[in-house]
Amino acid sequence: MIHPIVKYGNPVLETKAQTVTGFSAPELHTLVEEMFQSMYAAKGVGLAAPQIGVSKRITVIDTSNGQNPEEKIVLINPEIIKREGTQTGEEGCLSLPGFREQVTRAKRATVRAQNLKGEVFEMTGEDLLARAFQHETDHLNGILYISHVSVLKRDLIKRKIKKLIKAGEWG
Repeated sequence: MIHPIVKYGNPVLETKAQTVTGFSAPELHTLVEEMFQSMYAAKGVGLAAPQIGVSKRITVIDTSNGQNPEEKIVLINPEIIKREGTQTGEEGCLSLPGFREQVTRAKRATVRAQNLKGEVFEMTGEDLLARAFQHETDHLNGILYISHVSVLKRDLIKRKIKKLIKAGEWG
């Protein structure tokens, strides 16, 4: 099932997601599969559970856009444990459609997370994968990428969204 993407303004996006504890539940596997389907349908490279209205610390990432099944990554209860270097690049978000901004993040990021079986693992990503780790982990902490841009740009985006809401074009 493909879920609609929750847009900026919904409180679930700015709330810290709940830790996942039950790994034997079949619903967890179903949710992860539906997250991948929803992400691919929206043409994204990462999706956090709060973006489909589920306040759980789960994110899926695939920088191959579905082209390479081996690049599908599931992170449950992730934490960034190491950051190295910097990179600045254009970043967008499925919950803020139509907006893209230059964001500076670590060039290399190491994440510690659990897999679908509850096993703890660490993984290091560079460039786009490092950006995705940081962006999606931020989502699970109730942080959107616009908090990494200047106050002026953030206010401009918020004003444009308010106009879209008034016009009935957001939501």
